[in-house]
Amino acid sequence: MEKIKIGVFGAGRGRTMLGFSREYPDTELVAVCDKDEFKRERVKLEINDDSVALYSDFDEFLKHDMDAVVLANYANEHAPFAIRCMEAGKHVFSEVLPFQNLKEAVELIECIERTGKIYAYGENYCYMPAPYEMKKLYKEGKIGEFEYGEGEYVHNCEPIWPEIAYGEEDHWRNNGYSTFYCTHSIGPIVHITGLRPVKVTGFESMMSERKFRFGCKSGLFGMEIVEFENGAIYKSLHGGLYKNNIWYTVYGSKGRMETAREAACDGDIHRIYVDFDEYSGAYDTEKHEDYRPTHAEAEMAKGYGHGNSDFYSMYNFVRKIRGFEDADVIDIYEACDMFLPGIFAYRSILAGGIPMEIPNLRDPEVREKYRNDTACTDPKGAGEQLLPTTSKGTPEIPQEVYDRQQKLYEEFKVEELKKLKNK
Repeated sequence: MEKIKIGVFGAGRGRTMLGFSREYPDTELVAVCDKDEFKRERVKLEINDDSVALYSDFDEFLKHDMDAVVLANYANEHAPFAIRCMEAGKHVFSEVLPFQNLKEAVELIECIERTGKIYAYGENYCYMPAPYEMKKLYKEGKIGEFEYGEGEYVHNCEPIWPEIAYGEEDHWRNNGYSTFYCTHSIGPIVHITGLRPVKVTGFESMMSERKFRFGCKSGLFGMEIVEFENGAIYKSLHGGLYKNNIWYTVYGSKGRMETAREAACDGDIHRIYVDFDEYSGAYDTEKHEDYRPTHAEAEMAKGYGHGNSDFYSMYNFVRKIRGFEDADVIDIYEACDMFLPGIFAYRSILAGGIPMEIPNLRDPEVREKYRNDTACTDPKGAGEQLLPTTSKGTPEIPQEVYDRQQKLYEEFKVEELKKLKNK
């Protein structure tokens, strides 16, 4: 069986996927593309393999003989590149986020339907050990029907901001809105339950002094209160509070399951707690379980980031290309269910906190309403429908902030290359 030839676009976050493509028996890394000379040089030193082509130009990269492309470029630019890849006959693994506005969503969905190429959304938090186990338990009926849940993706990125935003004032990380990067907190609950979100109310925090320090123009954090199609309610919290936390809890009609919290020092997303009854109302049958779930591929997944989830998201993409019907990929419709709550939560915020209906873009008639809807906070993507980065407007941040961030990034690059060359 021939190996699946994979190209990676974006050699920052994409280093994980190119690592998988080199290590997994069914795949072969054939090409990497990045506009940043430093990132190309870093890849060259790390892999030390002249058979892998390195490109600075996407058009030339796309001509390379490959079966699939990993999109690990800027999070607000995935949709147009996904369309170009599928039109060129390539399967696509898209890092988060799937698109930045509704016009892109419509065009991406229709391209996938038209070309028939495989599209997998890389919401890796769904594949972390405890959330992945939660999906299995939920499908088995362990806790009954979903009634309420909470999810948190809290990540203070200030210490690494120069390495991920490069001192670019127009970088998407500096110009997103508070509920933009929402699928790490919403995605797992959608994947666990298989339910569609239908309504959302959004909340944003104040700007903070530390966001001004590193040049980010959004609120400190965002929150979505989401109603699902069965009437269940979910609270999603994500953003830059000072101490990090990843945590999920799911209440059902006969039980509850949740991950350990980071502060508990008990394995966090590697450990699950489950409390359940045999049936709803059977309170004298209550059982408690807590354990670290393992999966058949656990040995292969060792060493992969984000609780080994970086392995499973790519693993399932490759299995889907191979034709395995049980490959657990996140398709474009499920990706919409994970991301549309963030888009409409921000519209809720801008409208003073009123609830917003979340459209079902599986329906071609529903899509027509949004075919020309470019509203977002990216000037290039929004055109005349540009939104402010907070409900109080887009803050002005002095240029010296970005100059300082760029200087720190330059220092980081020098140290990174020095370490690799001295290995």
